[in-house]
Amino acid sequence: MTIHQTTLRRIDGLLRCSRYAFGPNRLHYCGPDANREIASYIEAGATDAGLASLLAAFGTMYPYLRYIAEANNIKDPFDESVVEAYWLGNGLLETVSKQSFYRHLFEDHGMRSRAGARTKEYLGQKISLGAVPHHSFHVLNIWKRTGHAEQDHTLESMDSCIVSSGKIVEIAGARIVVETEPLSYAEGKLFLGTPVRKTLTRMLDAPEDISALAVGDIVTMHWGVPCEVITLFQQMELKKYTLLSVALANKTL
Repeated sequence: MTIHQTTLRRIDGLLRCSRYAFGPNRLHYCGPDANREIASYIEAGATDAGLASLLAAFGTMYPYLRYIAEANNIKDPFDESVVEAYWLGNGLLETVSKQSFYRHLFEDHGMRSRAGARTKEYLGQKISLGAVPHHSFHVLNIWKRTGHAEQDHTLESMDSCIVSSGKIVEIAGARIVVETEPLSYAEGKLFLGTPVRKTLTRMLDAPEDISALAVGDIVTMHWGVPCEVITLFQQMELKKYTLLSVALANKTL
């Protein structure tokens, strides 16, 4: 890979990561108080060291990116493939060893000092059963909203916090309507429910948010914000890793 290609991957990775980080950041759930700055970078379609510094301040996201990169001998935590692995899922997650993932959770996320014996036991069991450092695993199995205040997740907040996907069925100005499978709960178990229609408002002024979306596109969503258009294969990968996290969560509900 040439230096130019490496630079492009970093630019793409930083902007892509910004689009997923923006939703919770604007609600003050994750990262520094920097939603206006992040939105400005996205709208300009530009990156620099300042954006990398802002994203590195996300205390839950960045350690995962750094860990996935190190596990795959990738120097840049914001490499596009690393960003994709964490938010959507890809083959980089499959190279992670169970032992190193356990150590990552309890050392890099400071859980060793604040997790009880029962939490340590069930997280160890889930890792042995195939847990990977995917965003949905943290949301559905750590049980805390991270950020300025730690709070237990609710079904509604978990549904908003996992990255979900949906097919656009209608576009009306700033509003888009997508058909998506919501996180649901019944008889003591989580599952992805029957597809429903959900209306989203495009909150960013980046060009792709205004003109590039079309009916039939598959988009990802995070905390009510449409993030990017993805392929059918990427949607299948996202669903695969989300269902894995759901299955692991159901073992300790």
